Amino acid sequence: MEEALSNEKPVPARKKKFADIYTFLEAYIAKREQQIAEIMQVVERYEKKRMVEERSYQSMSPLRRIFSGKKPDHHVAVEYIHYVKKPLEQVKKLRGEIDEVRAMLRKSQAGEPVELTAEMERELT
Repeated sequence: MEEALSNEKPVPARKKKFADIYTFLEAYIAKREQQIAEIMQVVERYEKKRMVEERSYQSMSPLRRIFSGKKPDHHVAVEYIHYVKKPLEQVKKLRGEIDEVRAMLRKSQAGEPVELTAEMERELT
């Protein structure tokens, strides 16, 4: 099974005329920017929720704190990784894709063919 996977050749990117895909590339950039905005909203909501929880815990009396309990630090760390760190890594990746597409737009001229990645090719069809 591993041999079959290792023998696979990468799918070459197909070249398209710039004029044909200009609107697609603009839509691709807009879609990625929308995804980034949605991810950032999720991160901001989580951080706001954590701040509210922390403020309410700190405002409790010492006796009430004993009975209410607080999430262990390792739980908070895992939540942070899940709700903040990984989404921000995804945002970084999406911004890299946007930069690549914008560079493609800047370098290309109306008559030259543009190479699309496999992911872009899938979204185009």
